[in-house]
Amino acid sequence: MSSFFNTLIGWCERQIMRCPWTLLLLSLLLCGATLHYTLKNLEINTNTAEMLSPNLPFQQNQAHFNQAFPEDATTIIFAVEAETPEETSLAAGKLAEQLSKANDRFDSAYIPTDNAFFRQQALLYLDQNDLDHYAKKLTDAQPFIGHLAQNYHLEGLFGIIGQALNRHDNALPMDLNPILIAIDDVLKNQLYGQSHYLSWQNILSENKPNNDKSADAQPQLNRTIVIAKPKMHFNEMLPADVALSAAREISHAMMAENPSLKIRMTGETALEHEELESVTKGATFSGLLSLILVFGVQWIGLRSVRLLITTYIVLVMGLIFTAGFAAITVGHLNVISIAFASLYIGLGVDYAVHICLHYREGKADGLSNSEAILISIRDVGSSLFLCALATAIGFFAFIPTDYAGVSELGVISGGGIFIGLIISLTVLPALFCVFPVDNAKPIRSPLTPAFIITFPFRFSTGIKIVSILLGIGACFVLTDLTFDYNPINLRDPNSESVVTIKELLTSKTDSPFALTALASSLEAAGKITSQLAQQPSVHESITLASFVAKDQDEKLATIEDLNLMLGGQLKNFDNTLDTANQRDALVKFNEELKKAIIEKSPNVSEQTLQQLQQRIETFIQRADGAQTPAAGYIQLEKNILGLLPFTIERLRTSLTAIPFGLDDLPLEIRSHWISATGLYRVLIMPEKDQNKPDNLKEFVTEVQTVDSNVSGLPIINQAGGDAIVKAFIKAFSGAFVAIVVLLLLMYRSIRKTLLIIMPLLLAAMLTGATNVLLDNPFNFANIIALPLLLGMGIDSSILIMHRHHSCSCEDENLLQSSTTRGIIFSSITTLCSFSSLAFTAHQGMASMGLVLAIGLTFTVMCSLIVLPAFSGKSI
Repeated sequence: MSSFFNTLIGWCERQIMRCPWTLLLLSLLLCGATLHYTLKNLEINTNTAEMLSPNLPFQQNQAHFNQAFPEDATTIIFAVEAETPEETSLAAGKLAEQLSKANDRFDSAYIPTDNAFFRQQALLYLDQNDLDHYAKKLTDAQPFIGHLAQNYHLEGLFGIIGQALNRHDNALPMDLNPILIAIDDVLKNQLYGQSHYLSWQNILSENKPNNDKSADAQPQLNRTIVIAKPKMHFNEMLPADVALSAAREISHAMMAENPSLKIRMTGETALEHEELESVTKGATFSGLLSLILVFGVQWIGLRSVRLLITTYIVLVMGLIFTAGFAAITVGHLNVISIAFASLYIGLGVDYAVHICLHYREGKADGLSNSEAILISIRDVGSSLFLCALATAIGFFAFIPTDYAGVSELGVISGGGIFIGLIISLTVLPALFCVFPVDNAKPIRSPLTPAFIITFPFRFSTGIKIVSILLGIGACFVLTDLTFDYNPINLRDPNSESVVTIKELLTSKTDSPFALTALASSLEAAGKITSQLAQQPSVHESITLASFVAKDQDEKLATIEDLNLMLGGQLKNFDNTLDTANQRDALVKFNEELKKAIIEKSPNVSEQTLQQLQQRIETFIQRADGAQTPAAGYIQLEKNILGLLPFTIERLRTSLTAIPFGLDDLPLEIRSHWISATGLYRVLIMPEKDQNKPDNLKEFVTEVQTVDSNVSGLPIINQAGGDAIVKAFIKAFSGAFVAIVVLLLLMYRSIRKTLLIIMPLLLAAMLTGATNVLLDNPFNFANIIALPLLLGMGIDSSILIMHRHHSCSCEDENLLQSSTTRGIIFSSITTLCSFSSLAFTAHQGMASMGLVLAIGLTFTVMCSLIVLPAFSGKSI
């Protein structure tokens, strides 16, 4: 078959050499037409949900949920944080309102824990003991609240505090320590030039900044979650860019108004967006670096400007034709198949490099231009065809798998391999005819000693023993090979979305890694909840019934008593802040503090009084010495009393609670818990930190024992990872068998087939083992490098075997041949193209660069050292 192929290709080359300009002109016209068609028809699909087959069970479960509750699918999570609960609530409400108004960018925006209904019924959701404790605090503070309602200014606040300080009956119902410490904190921050508001909500209700009581919870600011559904444009590289840009603009404007406010975006949509931004940013740097390195390496390898230009012409034409092939066969590129260009550069250019080096070798030996062209094609034509066929089999093996993203990549790259071969065997010889290389000299490296050139043959026995031992050792190490199912670990760890989601994953109430079950009735949802309550990894399960407060009659009685006591005072609260006499009020309060210190007031610790009194005196001195003294006192009054109206209004609203049942829940709540088709949602919150893989796996496993149809990000990640691993095992197994059969048919020799396959297997085992030792597990990103390594590995082994079998050089000169030189420089070219990825901020791309660097190194070593050592003197 090899002789037939060489005869056929030789005839074709002679026809090409007769009319090279005609072929080049036709090729150029076809290339232009292909480029035009590609630009018009090749689309981009960045919907990552379509990377795996929609027929997979977990994909169907997720699609079922997305269809039932579209407002909660493909959302952006906003974590709103500020120094006080009031500022957080105000900012979250304003953010949700502005996002909702941007209806050309967002379909919806809401706060899961805050709406008019929740504000009215807030006290009914407290446990009875907590409500009784809260009621007692409000009862004790009633004189204080009543006085401030009628005297909403600094003088009114300091006046009642001063009266309370100098009471000596030891029966003061309200603890003054919290409010005095809070005032001192406001003064301290203002002295440092910072605006800090006093939280009346914390003083009246003893709210803690961190509502997560888990043992491993991290300290955090007050936090409210806002969820928005962006309008997605999957035909663009950044489908959520328009919405996220608008969200950033709104967030930055709000944060500029309040420096203590922090709004961060995360969630699946924001993570994917920042990932694409990170990849693009990293690819720009690595691309420029790779271009420089590749150009330098190819110049060293080819030693000819004409050959270098010719190679790049063939490379660009191949990329255009491959893109056109993609437009015709698939119609679009996804976030994985877009890598076909990198794969083509890594593999397709190899064929041109080998032909160029053989052509140069012929010219250096004194052959005429036409003879050099024919011999270069004769020497490597059949082996390149076999390389292309074997590599294409490796790519085509992914087509029947469930990993649709790589399946499409297999179609495009497999076709691209043959396109690269055809162009190299047609356009490249035509270019040689038009732009021949003259005065070519043999390439001999004086820096390469004979010891290295003859190493595989002189020490073949030792190499065989070491190779076998390394293979056995790698098998033991490979037992620890893992796959990282968490795609968060692939992203830039310093990006906003990654930092934010890792914080949220430690929470028991705000974790984005919650799971969702769907039930046909509320009773069925209740049964699922009861079963989940027995699972240690589950914190709580929430259904529509969870929003109906328990023991309402007893709680309403307590609320009614509070309303009778405080309702009238709260209704008469004057929201207009009186900005007069702030300095006089502060001076008078300072005198009251001095008096309390002298008389040793029993109601507050002496240390607190002394610290506050000294702070006030310092503040008065600083304010009076300023250019506009009144401004400092006005700001102080605003910082201390500015949030009081919001707290009073929330308290007044909560005292209007009324009894309610399931049917009384408003639509804005019901729509997130019961679908239009009558499906009930069960939200399952994790108990443990989901940043830890073992916790995540335990949570998914235990929940699936209750309901195997649950959906959510943890399911997508874990089941998706399993599907990808199975797809690669299936594809590589099929490809391996097909390649072995192909080699047996071509060489008709088991020994030759093993000589090609065994170095490839050894390189694969060493690559996997090295990644284990470097703690670089396979993941959703670097596993894509494996088809490239398979292609380059099989190509290198076939080319070395063909060169050795052709007897065109003696054994000791094999490593000085143009074939070896082509393998080395092709590998270095690919290494330069991809290894720079190891230095990008995107962890997935960095791990891919590392895998490729390791894999290519072992592939070249096994092809150039192990294969010749095992081959012996004759094959």
